[in-house]
Amino acid sequence: MRSREYDLEFREQAARIRNWGTGLLILAGLLWSWCAVLLLTDYEVETRVGSTKECEARLFTESGTANEGVWAQDYCADERDWPEALAVLGLSIPVALVGTALVTTGSVSRRMSGHAQAMRELDRLAERREKESQG
Repeated sequence: MRSREYDLEFREQAARIRNWGTGLLILAGLLWSWCAVLLLTDYEVETRVGSTKECEARLFTESGTANEGVWAQDYCADERDWPEALAVLGLSIPVALVGTALVTTGSVSRRMSGHAQAMRELDRLAERREKESQG
């Protein structure tokens, strides 16, 4: 019976590892979503005089805000900068890699444990049939 308890504990640990990996993949998805929001949505900036100015999405700007905005004293130029979006995207890569590794490890461990259990059951059945045919 000890091997059964060990096997159940092993499966529970594999499930925990898989759940941690799933959580990390969800976190990576949230980081990708945040990066997409930073790059694809229009935004407003408050000017020095207290009014607001509508700014184009970073990914879709042709000139003004993305490149020459700083030189033209454009308020949109400094609000959403490329390094911030790329940092979020860069942070999501190791999180996604670790999450994928954990999900894979946990899933494979559970499958292998189930396979080993099935093989033990088949061996028991074969031994039982062998004993019955001899006796």
